[in-house]
Amino acid sequence: MTRTVHIIGAGLAGLSAAIKLSARGVGVVVHEATAFAGGRCRSYHDASVGMTIDNGNHLLLSGNRAALAYLGEIGGTDRLAGPDHAEFPFVDLKSNERWTLRFDDGRLPFWIFDRNRRVPGTRALDYLSLLRLLFAAPGQPVGKVIACEGVLYKRLVEPLLLAALNIDPPLGAARLAGAIIRETLAAGGLACRPLIAREGLGETLIAPALATLQQRGAQVRLEHQLRAIQFGAGRIEALEFSGETIALAAADAVLLAVPPYFAAALVRGLEVPTEFRAIVNAHFRVEPPAGQPRIVGVLNATTEWIFAFPGRLSVTVSAGDRLIETPREELAKTIWAEVASVAGLPADPMPPWQIVRERRATFAATPEQDAKRPGAVTSWRNLVLAGDWTNTGLPATIEGAIRSGNRAAEFVSRQLS
Repeated sequence: MTRTVHIIGAGLAGLSAAIKLSARGVGVVVHEATAFAGGRCRSYHDASVGMTIDNGNHLLLSGNRAALAYLGEIGGTDRLAGPDHAEFPFVDLKSNERWTLRFDDGRLPFWIFDRNRRVPGTRALDYLSLLRLLFAAPGQPVGKVIACEGVLYKRLVEPLLLAALNIDPPLGAARLAGAIIRETLAAGGLACRPLIAREGLGETLIAPALATLQQRGAQVRLEHQLRAIQFGAGRIEALEFSGETIALAAADAVLLAVPPYFAAALVRGLEVPTEFRAIVNAHFRVEPPAGQPRIVGVLNATTEWIFAFPGRLSVTVSAGDRLIETPREELAKTIWAEVASVAGLPADPMPPWQIVRERRATFAATPEQDAKRPGAVTSWRNLVLAGDWTNTGLPATIEGAIRSGNRAAEFVSRQLS
């Protein structure tokens, strides 16, 4: 019997599911509403800076096992770049202090006993408070589990959780914060080495996946938006696209990997997160100075993380709702002044720049919104869900998106067999 899995959405969740299913010989058709694959992890040529930039800056860690396995399968692992060991440089623009966190490769955190490797102004005992997040009860916010104050919080915990949760950490779900701590700091330096897509997200995560799918005979249909789903008795019977309706055979399945608000509009009665947080990214066409780290954390500034790429310095600001209405040029000047100070570059003139603001970059990682995340399985036997907004146990990250795609592909495989 011919079996086809229709994957709706060509973001990382949909692509990772397509890679898994096509490797098993399953017929796959990926339907993407826009003219490009990748979702939030895409690259494009920007006329303002005159070069290819990423829609947003995304960091991988050496412990992101699903993401690294995905890259290994599509041949993109060698396109990641990072230090040989887990090191994170920081700059405090208020005090002008600079330091570098240097983790041990093993699980035992000997680094917290070395004042030259831990956060300045902290003691080894301070770090024990983070263990509370590992055992937080469901429904608790971070602010009820740990004290969101003090040197350790301001210089390590806050920037870490802000980047991972994309929400003011005290309001974030302690369950998700605990998952981040468990898979990073608690896992040791071998899991914490920072990795960035040296050639851009598109060339690293997306283009190799599309090439792999093409080699396996899978179809990827761009600008093919799903308009409606025809539901029958316990199963989906057809998919309605613009100008085309595809009837599903008895063994066909649908893997829905679209943003939550689209999923809720397509599937009746589906509960999904309904609150979102913004991310702001800034890109400057300038050659990073010699010795500039690939990633730098910045404290007491609008800028939070600076990424160095060939010919470009880029900035990410998480939980960026407060900056959505700020005039673009004003925001670019503020961020560039901070970047120039950190990198030792002249503040004037400002190089060619671009500001990218995503209003609904991630779901709001509060306990209440986290509780609304559905699992992969639905009440329709041939429909499964994927996406970083589903209940992956992680915040909305690349790792979470890829894990969701893998999990959905596993459920589909079981159904088909």
